[in-house]
Amino acid sequence: MKKLLSGVTASNGKVEGVARVVVSEADFEAFQEGEILVVKITDPTMVIIMNKSAAIICDIGGIGSHPAIISRELGIPCIVNTKTATTAIKSGMKITIDASGTEGAIYGMD
Repeated sequence: MKKLLSGVTASNGKVEGVARVVVSEADFEAFQEGEILVVKITDPTMVIIMNKSAAIICDIGGIGSHPAIISRELGIPCIVNTKTATTAIKSGMKITIDASGTEGAIYGMD
């Protein structure tokens, strides 16, 4: 596995899965149950897809941000403040999110 990005752990956990980059509401329909949600930042309109997510990765945000709070409520891993997740990760990529320490990491699967 190759480390792609790091960020701030907002909700602990470790998950392997398929990434889905969401840049607008038009992308919501393509989102599948169990995918890893990759966004700039979440907002309340995204709760429907957040509920289907295995994990959440955001370009911005902190431990008190919307994705951090919702991911903790859902009990799923979340890494925020990656700065470039939405450009470094492509939809369909198999990735591992390791949010077990204060610095979370995202790995690409070979």
